[in-house]
Amino acid sequence: MFGSPNRGASSYAKVGLETSVVAASPHKLIVMLFDGALVAVLSGLMHMKSGNIPEKGKAISKAIQIIDNGLRASLDKKAGGQIAENLDSLYEYMSARLLAANLKNDIEIMVEIQGLLTELRETWNAIGAAPAAIPDVAPVRISNLVSA
Repeated sequence: MFGSPNRGASSYAKVGLETSVVAASPHKLIVMLFDGALVAVLSGLMHMKSGNIPEKGKAISKAIQIIDNGLRASLDKKAGGQIAENLDSLYEYMSARLLAANLKNDIEIMVEIQGLLTELRETWNAIGAAPAAIPDVAPVRISNLVSA
């Protein structure tokens, strides 16, 4: 009458994820993309090791989509300059390597991409944890402002 418990749990998880996305800062959204790509790569690796070819292909395709349509698409090459250009090249490299890993069933490539994504995620988190730079401004005394 009400559907399966798994369907209800799945719907609840989907609402939780959608709420997280809506409430997330742009910085947190990028972290979520890294998390999704890492989960997909790890899933692909697990399915590769177990010989589940269809699920391996789905997981790797999902990782490529997140990298290409999420991380690469979010780059602002005008504002980001050389850093954005370098990240774009790195994301392109990762997608190509994931495709090769899928075609060759190459575990080493999957581990390489997992390492790159993990390092980028940690770096991105470190940037978010750092306080914003405060411009170097000479101190102003309140008495100078009031006496004017």
